[in-house]
Amino acid sequence: MNFGMVARILGNLLLVEALLLAAPLLVSMAYGETAAVAFAWSLVITAAAGFALKLAKPRLDTIRAREGLLIVTLGWAAAAVFGALPFALTDCVPTFADALFESASGLTTTGATIFNDVESLPRGMLFWRSFTHWLGGMGILVFALALFPAIGVGGMQIYKAETPGPTADKLVPRLANTAKLLYTVYLGITAAAVLALFAAGVPFFDAVLLGFGAVGTGGFTPYNAVLGEATGVAAQWILAIAMVMAGVSFSLYYELWRRRWQTVRANTELWAYLGILLVSTSLIALNLTRSAQYGPLDGARHALFQVSSIMTTTGYATVDFRSWPEFSQALLFLMLFVGGSAGSTAGGVKVIRWVVAAKSVVREARRILHSQAHVPVTVNGRVVPPETVAAISSFIFLYLFLLGTGTLIVTLTGTDLVTSLSAVACTLGNVGVGFGLVGPAHSFAFFGGAAKMLFVVLMIVGRLELFTILAIFTPGFWQKH
Repeated sequence: MNFGMVARILGNLLLVEALLLAAPLLVSMAYGETAAVAFAWSLVITAAAGFALKLAKPRLDTIRAREGLLIVTLGWAAAAVFGALPFALTDCVPTFADALFESASGLTTTGATIFNDVESLPRGMLFWRSFTHWLGGMGILVFALALFPAIGVGGMQIYKAETPGPTADKLVPRLANTAKLLYTVYLGITAAAVLALFAAGVPFFDAVLLGFGAVGTGGFTPYNAVLGEATGVAAQWILAIAMVMAGVSFSLYYELWRRRWQTVRANTELWAYLGILLVSTSLIALNLTRSAQYGPLDGARHALFQVSSIMTTTGYATVDFRSWPEFSQALLFLMLFVGGSAGSTAGGVKVIRWVVAAKSVVREARRILHSQAHVPVTVNGRVVPPETVAAISSFIFLYLFLLGTGTLIVTLTGTDLVTSLSAVACTLGNVGVGFGLVGPAHSFAFFGGAAKMLFVVLMIVGRLELFTILAIFTPGFWQKH
């Protein structure tokens, strides 16, 4: 294990995070807030740690897959710990466990919060919470790679370990250029969302925070109330569209820019994603209208917003959907396990995995009828390698195992089953909003410190898609090769 190179890259990452802490520091200073002191100290401590790690002398100038996995795992853990410093150095939170929960929730774009009175927070703190969504949406190490290409010694190993989805492909030969292209698209969609919200009457500061959350598929808002009470109808439509766009693979936007229409049209995952979104929205809208809770247009708006929010793992809410008919609630609950597209900012299992899993089921059914037939699983007109099919099956099994085990552990704290299952589902899937006591307009504040630490682990494990972290706990990972 090339620990020297691991330490050096982690040092670079912390220096990038220290630089980013300057943004909320400037916001706090602009508003004359005492929280500026906490941000200043957080910046200094993070930078000092980064410089200390950079002093490490690596044995080699390259890294292998093992080092890449370790860098990503430790990088996200370190980013969450140092990102918690601004919360811990103020009187905003009672314990460091709460600070770490909020930081990890922001960076993993989960959006679950321990704050019951968000509107009492300083502006700088509100900005930092939502800014972490935007940073974590595409990946903090990918962001560092785009900002400082020199950080990317062995960058492809890091990119593969951090990028969500079964596979990670470069858009262009140079990885640093791929990172820049992705962030160009990301920045463009974010800017469009912010400007559209501002034009719809949302105050500019709030529009920036909501834009960070929608495009980063986070969930933090600057309001105590649900968005249906805090924003207008136009803003809700804009946010719904932004969330839908953020759930699409960002590589497809690059293909559109290159006018490769056929590549986009032939993308199986895109049509499956839009199909699930459309069918679920239509069913819930019809159910809401027939229950006489809303008129057709309001029913469609709330249905689209909530389906896109939960499916893309954003976690925003226009209303407390726990008052909806049981059918609509059940369908929304299923959306907790769908996720967005691979290569998007959304969390969850990912649509492409469900597509491959469904095709695998069909293949096995055909094999029963035609035992000698060779029936490959195909996506986008190409055969999916057997090892990828096996990896997806293993991922789904492990996901469900962690879901069940986590739920059992949380119930030991005396929490009811619905709340326990929802809390684990929305932290492991990086959704942020669930049912029971973790529904809309509720927080995770009532959980004890041990449960919050479990949720922190689940959020990071879910963001790194299980195997990245699981691999470092296998005996072979630490053996010499």
